[in-house]
Amino acid sequence: MEVNNKLIQDIAKLSKLKFEDSAANKMKEDLNKILAFVDKLNEIDTEGVAPLIYMSKEVNVLRADEITEETSQKDALKNAPQKDSDYFKVPTVLKK
Repeated sequence: MEVNNKLIQDIAKLSKLKFEDSAANKMKEDLNKILAFVDKLNEIDTEGVAPLIYMSKEVNVLRADEITEETSQKDALKNAPQKDSDYFKVPTVLKK
């Protein structure tokens, strides 16, 4: 992959960044270093190495949901900023 000024300009446009020419040149150098480092990975022999799917062998241990404490309707509405008898009042989100 060739890193040129047009590529740097395109990346800057996509990321909505603006920088001076000296910063663009530094960016080009850094991007070339990154690509050279990643290209080194092609030299590694990965024959017979299974792809890594999970970072660890741990399995999620999920617990069953249990009702521990109930809140009455009166208590739930007690601190509501706006309420209408038995319900919370919220601003209209969808208009007809």
